[in-house]
Amino acid sequence: MRYLLVSVFFFVAGALAAQAQETGLVSLETRQASQGWEAVGRLDIRGKGFCTAALIRERLILTAAHCLYDDDGSVIAPDRFEFRAGLRDGRAEATRAVTRAIAHPDYAHSGNATDPASVAMDIAVLELDRPIRSTRIRPYLIAQRPLTGDKVGVVSYGRGREEAPSLQEVCSVLGRQTGVIVMTCDVAFGSSGAPVFMVRGGETRIASVVSAMAQVDGRKVSLGTSLEGPLTALLGHFARLGPANPGGTQRLISIGERNNTGAKFVSPE
Repeated sequence: MRYLLVSVFFFVAGALAAQAQETGLVSLETRQASQGWEAVGRLDIRGKGFCTAALIRERLILTAAHCLYDDDGSVIAPDRFEFRAGLRDGRAEATRAVTRAIAHPDYAHSGNATDPASVAMDIAVLELDRPIRSTRIRPYLIAQRPLTGDKVGVVSYGRGREEAPSLQEVCSVLGRQTGVIVMTCDVAFGSSGAPVFMVRGGETRIASVVSAMAQVDGRKVSLGTSLEGPLTALLGHFARLGPANPGGTQRLISIGERNNTGAKFVSPE
């Protein structure tokens, strides 16, 4: 998780009042509490730490692009990653190794020198060594980009809460600019790559990916990537690279394509 000081970069006047309807973090420590969120997992990085990721296909997870880089700026080898879906108290619903890790082709890694251009493209997909097929672990669909004032939620792991995911059911979108979404969602180091959810038509879909923590006028916020355009470009780039294994196939994800995760948010109204 990177930290970015934002002064007048986003226009959020009046939007902070929306926080009155927001909820705090709740630890998903039991199977009942975590039902519907099993496709969110901890992405362990051997020798470095962890990020958060979410399943979007049976063999594909979505996270932040900067999670693919070591502290010295070098690209981390795929065999150092391990995805632990639905991890709670040392037990995961599914554990998979990673065979390929592909960042958005326009993402330029700049370490801690975070800027809006890098946040806007800070997404990556990782191919798992085996598909995850389970009635409890359903890949998430992608939502249309959120608008200023929309209510969203986030499921993430983080420093001090590494052993179970935490859910913030309701946080707010304060503004958007050049592909970057600024939100009030409560994130921490380790939350990079966490899926930001919206509910549309009764379905829970990923609307953004957490990229960085920031400050706006001295107030803590989180920054995410707008997925609608960048994810389509990333998946197209991934498909053009060809299958990782002989005879393998790739299938693009269409925004708005249906599935059923069973995950629901409570309406803040």
